Amino acid sequence: MKIIVIATIVCFFYAINSGAQTLASTNGKVVEATSEEPLSGVSLKITTLHVSVETNLNGEFTIENIPVGNYTLQIEFEGYETQDFPINILEAKSYDLGTIFLEKVIVEKYETSLIVLTDEDLLDEEGKSSDYIAGLFQSSKDAYLQAAAFNFSQAWFKVRGYDSSYGTIAINGIEMNKLYDGRPQWSNWGGLNDAFRNQEFSNGIAASDHTFGGILGATNFSTRASDYQAVKKVSLSSTNKSYTGRAMATYASGWNKNNWAFVVSASRRMAQEGYIEGTSYNAWSGFLAVEKRFTKNHSLNFTAFATPNKRGKSSPNTQEVYDLKGYQYNAYWGNQEDDKRNSRMKEIFEPVVMLSHFYERENTTIKSSLSYQFGHIGNSRLGYFNALNPDPTYWKYLPSNFLRFPDNPDYANAYLTEQEFLKNGQIKWNELYQVNADNGNSLYYLYEDRVDDTQFSANLLLNTKFTENMNFNGGVSFKNLSSKNYANMLDLLGGNGFVDLDQYALGDARQNDLNNPNRTVVVGDTFQYNYTINAFVASAFGQIQGSQNNFDYFMGMNVKNTNYQREGLFKNGTYFENSFGKGEKQNFMDFSIKAGTTYKITGRHLVTLNGAYTTNAPTIKTAFSNSRVNHSITPDLTSEKIVTGDVSYVFRAPKIQSRLTAYYTKFSDAIETSFFFAEGLLGDQADFVNEIITGVDKINMGAELSFDYQVLPTVKLLAAGSVGQFTYSNNPQLYIISESFSDLNSNFGTAYLKNYHLSGTPQRAYSFTFEYRDPAYWFFQINANYLSNNYLDISPLLRTNNFYLDSDGIPFLDDETGVEVSQEQVDHLLKQEKFNAAFLVNAVGGKSWKIDDYYLGFFMGINNILGELFKTGGFEQSRKSNYPELKEDKQLEKPIFGPKYWYGGNTSYYLNLYVRF
Repeated sequence: MKIIVIATIVCFFYAINSGAQTLASTNGKVVEATSEEPLSGVSLKITTLHVSVETNLNGEFTIENIPVGNYTLQIEFEGYETQDFPINILEAKSYDLGTIFLEKVIVEKYETSLIVLTDEDLLDEEGKSSDYIAGLFQSSKDAYLQAAAFNFSQAWFKVRGYDSSYGTIAINGIEMNKLYDGRPQWSNWGGLNDAFRNQEFSNGIAASDHTFGGILGATNFSTRASDYQAVKKVSLSSTNKSYTGRAMATYASGWNKNNWAFVVSASRRMAQEGYIEGTSYNAWSGFLAVEKRFTKNHSLNFTAFATPNKRGKSSPNTQEVYDLKGYQYNAYWGNQEDDKRNSRMKEIFEPVVMLSHFYERENTTIKSSLSYQFGHIGNSRLGYFNALNPDPTYWKYLPSNFLRFPDNPDYANAYLTEQEFLKNGQIKWNELYQVNADNGNSLYYLYEDRVDDTQFSANLLLNTKFTENMNFNGGVSFKNLSSKNYANMLDLLGGNGFVDLDQYALGDARQNDLNNPNRTVVVGDTFQYNYTINAFVASAFGQIQGSQNNFDYFMGMNVKNTNYQREGLFKNGTYFENSFGKGEKQNFMDFSIKAGTTYKITGRHLVTLNGAYTTNAPTIKTAFSNSRVNHSITPDLTSEKIVTGDVSYVFRAPKIQSRLTAYYTKFSDAIETSFFFAEGLLGDQADFVNEIITGVDKINMGAELSFDYQVLPTVKLLAAGSVGQFTYSNNPQLYIISESFSDLNSNFGTAYLKNYHLSGTPQRAYSFTFEYRDPAYWFFQINANYLSNNYLDISPLLRTNNFYLDSDGIPFLDDETGVEVSQEQVDHLLKQEKFNAAFLVNAVGGKSWKIDDYYLGFFMGINNILGELFKTGGFEQSRKSNYPELKEDKQLEKPIFGPKYWYGGNTSYYLNLYVRF
């Protein structure tokens, strides 16, 4: 890291003192596409150089003092489609770009997609959600990436099978990915579409001017007030997805005569109930950016945004539950008086304030930012102590419970239970209150798993020209996080208090905090667990981009130091020697390199080749084996290693843009964790456990196709396709962490995962789009998508020796033949479920009008027109963790502990109306 920091500082002083270089210029003319009349006042920007000019009365422009390199010329004009025009400056001369045609806007650009994503689509659902990466790709014009962002995403598609933690999200160069799990928290800027529309995207491991990036790519949002086109805009939206209505207003001033620029945006999203039962939605969003230009070279920008939001979650369910209650059923809510009350609410309020300084010279830009984020995330749930499980889908409350003995089924009770579940299959809030009132203390209570984060971040970015055909950019960044984690009592549900004890332990082990034994908890108190994670991350990257003859190239490297330390604020009764105070600091040093080249066979035919080797420190989530109650570290803790490469053929012509890419990625030493209740551990033991698998290797490989054909000025055809294979490539080690197992027997040995498919995404996806744009400013699109090869998430515990060996290490006997269970029988029982393919048809249309100085428009999108019902995700339950118990359950007509699924299938719409002036 010291080498890169020193190199960056040297480059900084070199850039400040370097003399003028031979520079080029470019010129052209901008006209209206239909009439070919010249357009005056059109804004043309090279954003990386912060150069901006406007066309004259004849629509002509000239941009001077351009260093050698590759740039994107952004062309903006009120009421017209913004264009990104690539320019390649190979030598110091004047380049004539000819005539550039601008088309009038039909609807707002960022709202013309076939699939309109809501924040619900981008949020994690109990760690088993889609983990959507759509937000990374919305700014891309590549037909495949657009399909991935908007069309495939309704089926939880992941580009190349990558988790969203492998994509970097930055705001003014400050990385926003959470240190807890590496993923971006999209809801931190949800509802601020206008405020976060200025973004630059680099695909995959391609070079980015703002960050080293991840293997999934990098997106940098600019909130610099002067980057926004002066506008006043109001919009209203209606949908039948996670929220039902949205109102949004935005004002951007542009530069005023005193060299100030302002941007203000606010929105409100709400729903008493979304498509899924009991899922309320309440979100506010606010944004402010203020920039002051002190001199031609210096400006200062202040940004603040906050998006408090609270929403009801939905439950995954077994097929038995869906068959009884339908696919909108949600087990997390129940009626309380006349209201639907959801026990699982997610609340997020994490404001961000940011100060950025910009220094710009002929050949150099230096950007520095300071950021402070604070606030909380809360996930509520019902707790209970020495009482019946309040979950309405608890296995004992379902008809299958009375049919689990095939030789002696209890049809009468099965029928009565079925009728009760059909009539009252929700949480019985009134009964919970009554039980607590009768008992005095609370046997049932509502609490939240609370995370209060405060994070300070800083970065410095340098971009400068070394020579006429070589550019250097690099930076240093720092993050300091203090993350307090605890259980917070929300509601005693009519009781007087709750005694903070572990109901499954004995003696002193029952105490969640030995420093305050037998403590009675009231609303607002911290209980069960209480600890802080302190984390510090320092990184530096350097990158060279250049061109030589017919080659463009880049090379970059990154060094990152990460350390974590747990500080226990409770002295846990079970782990009294390893829970209170500060634990041992964990430190990781990681190094990454990447490089790529583009060979321009001709102006239309290009070949690109990229490769990278990266190492990533474990996240906070995977570094600790059970951070709620002790300092213990995950066994075999080490950084993940990734080797990846891709090769592409690109064809660019006036009417056709296409790309064909092949890729290969090898992940090594990954860590995966999960929590669940299991029976049949080491013979006949049962416990709530933390499952950890270490040394996980995976291979993701496949091909992508992007095709964009402008058939006529008004007709466009787009096609996109992805064929992938994402599998485990080794047999890692599995550990079970619980109070029932000592360190000696927590290692369950090898988990035989090799060649099983990774879950969470269709591994094949195809899309075809027809688009018509009329000169009278209306448009229509229809899109057909086929998605297949999506697999159920397997249980690693079921694929260890524990599954077919008893506590004495002897194979289980088959109950039918009396002989030892064979490998063939095990493989048959554990065959991975492959979901049925989904065929989804979507359509969108819109129109705009110009009335005096006002632009009015609307568009409406309809998703899944055919109402196709399909599984979007799911997971095996690990409760029956040995062969005899799982076989007995699977032989039932309705398995009690069968997989739990999420489904998609509703026909949804999104209607947007706006006025801009």
